[in-house]
Amino acid sequence: MIKYNPKSWLALIFHLTKSDTLSILWKELIFIFIFTMGIAFFEIHFFSDAVVLEKLFSVYSILGFVLSLLLVFRTNSAYDRWWEGRKNWGALVNDSRNFAVKLTAMELSPEDNHFFGRHIGNFALCIKEHLREGTNYDLLDITPEERIFLEKLDHIPSGIVELMYKRLNDLKKAGTISEEDLLRLDRNLNGFLDCVGACERIKNTPIPYSYSMFFKKFIFTYVVTLPFAFVVNFGYWSSIIATFIFYVLVSIEILAEEIEDPFGTDDNDLPTDEMAERIQGIVKTILDKP
Repeated sequence: MIKYNPKSWLALIFHLTKSDTLSILWKELIFIFIFTMGIAFFEIHFFSDAVVLEKLFSVYSILGFVLSLLLVFRTNSAYDRWWEGRKNWGALVNDSRNFAVKLTAMELSPEDNHFFGRHIGNFALCIKEHLREGTNYDLLDITPEERIFLEKLDHIPSGIVELMYKRLNDLKKAGTISEEDLLRLDRNLNGFLDCVGACERIKNTPIPYSYSMFFKKFIFTYVVTLPFAFVVNFGYWSSIIATFIFYVLVSIEILAEEIEDPFGTDDNDLPTDEMAERIQGIVKTILDKP
């Protein structure tokens, strides 16, 4: 995720990144410019008296209004997915901190504290990788026996929570923690699983295919046919206007596609790497005390 100062207008205007839509669409922008110039040439020199073309301008004004409503819906739906992902990761940070503080108050052995500290951090790392290409066991702080156990499972985050539940049950049987203690800790462990479930729902439920295709076709048709309505009023300047409109409309679609799956490594995705490291640091500070 790109960090920036929202109050620095000039720096933002002239700052380009690899995810900037201008660097992505420059070939398409050149094509639209040349295409519109060609339409303008033929319309000015061969169809300058066409009455129908003069009436198209009002039609495209109405279509532009309809398209703006679709853009609002598209942007809001994509941002809602991004923001829901951020809220769930924020809840994971809180549950991890609360879980560690409760364990500290129970005055467990250093070995038990180290065990839970490892696996709270492992869960954050695991869910980050799970939402991308799958779990990388080399990143996890696990014993050989724990790795053998996890490799047998299809859902690794649930396996890590299962390991913590087993340890808590052992502590309860040994009388180290009470039934009330187990119930208090259970809320936070359930929060871990709720977080991964909500994030999986976001990742595995993209915008419906038919809607996405319709929106792309609508934008393409609107921009490609736009010169027929604009040349009558703006002449060759229509090429600049059509290119700019194409840039704005397609940029919104590209940005929406980028943030609707917020768990990847794109510039505008959530900083899940940093948040996982933050959880590890918080838990280590709380539990690994001398």
